[in-house]
Amino acid sequence: MKFEALFRPLQVGPYKLAHRVAMAPLTRMRAERESFSPRPLNAEYYGQRATSGGLLIAEASPVVSHGRGNPATPGIYSEAQIAGWRKVVDAVHAKGGIIFLQLWHVGRVSHSSYHGGQLPVSASAIAIKAEGMKAMTADGKLAEYETPRALEIDEVKGVVEAFRQGAKNALAAGFDGVEIHGANGYLLEQFLQSRSNQRTDQYGGSIENRTRLLLEVTQAAIDVWGANRVGVRLSPHGIANDSREPDPMPLYTHVVKAIDKLGLAYLHFIEPRSSGAGRADVHWENVPSAMVLFRPHYSGVLMTAGGFTGETANAAIADGHADIIAFGRIFISNPDLPRRLEHDHPITPYNRATFYGGEEKGYTDYPAYDELTPA
Repeated sequence: MKFEALFRPLQVGPYKLAHRVAMAPLTRMRAERESFSPRPLNAEYYGQRATSGGLLIAEASPVVSHGRGNPATPGIYSEAQIAGWRKVVDAVHAKGGIIFLQLWHVGRVSHSSYHGGQLPVSASAIAIKAEGMKAMTADGKLAEYETPRALEIDEVKGVVEAFRQGAKNALAAGFDGVEIHGANGYLLEQFLQSRSNQRTDQYGGSIENRTRLLLEVTQAAIDVWGANRVGVRLSPHGIANDSREPDPMPLYTHVVKAIDKLGLAYLHFIEPRSSGAGRADVHWENVPSAMVLFRPHYSGVLMTAGGFTGETANAAIADGHADIIAFGRIFISNPDLPRRLEHDHPITPYNRATFYGGEEKGYTDYPAYDELTPA
């Protein structure tokens, strides 16, 4: 076997993984457009990528209606959405797979068209100003980002309760666990970083205060699931959605050490080399490695994602920098990715133009390797 380290079994919380090739959470914008519920096409997509003892992390799902910022992204705040996700979970479990749901609130990475004309919310009233970045409106058009409204203290507490309810809804849908989305410039990272958080209350100012919301949300999920079925995703040194902490090491060292005390199922990094808005391929050179920097501060299962190949993924695990590698783009175009890596089969290239929105094309029509080769 070429990538032996990738195929060592691993215990993650109560689950024994047969291999360490996980599917990263990938926004695909193919939910039902009125109810934001997963539909049969979504169940087919996840079922195609499930393997016995393999971990999938389902795409980011808003925990409340005002937590969304893209059309046709599935939610986890209504009975219809719970029912739709249950069919997805059933398709994965039918193949022996394990599936977590990523819980999401986009904060300022949104537009008033999603909220009946009301402004998006954030830690502070600071707009996204990155050059060339545009908001996606509810009808799929591009617009300038608006200056968000800063959340009041009672509303911040409401965010914690929304994540708690989202965790309960994910449990009702049959998921095996949940992942808290604290990365990519979305609401929880907006509270973490000093560029987007200029509050003067208990959720702003010091690193301890800016970390408070992430930890409260994580604890709410733990209250529902138990710590060993909850993960957290972070993007230290990331620049997606106009995020960027001027000096990331003090902040993220504090965050990682705090999370390490919780006994979670895993901590999940997005590597800085692949940090972007998600709408274009990026591979930054000469940037830090999150897994290398923070492995010494985290004693639990460490997952990382961002532009890995079979070779670099296997090396990361063999060298002890990470325990699981999450693949995104090449898992889209290779529904049988674990098997391809295991047997060193060629990797089908992806088509970025079909990533967001649409139907079967670029979603469920990528063939498995066996379908490409004559009998």
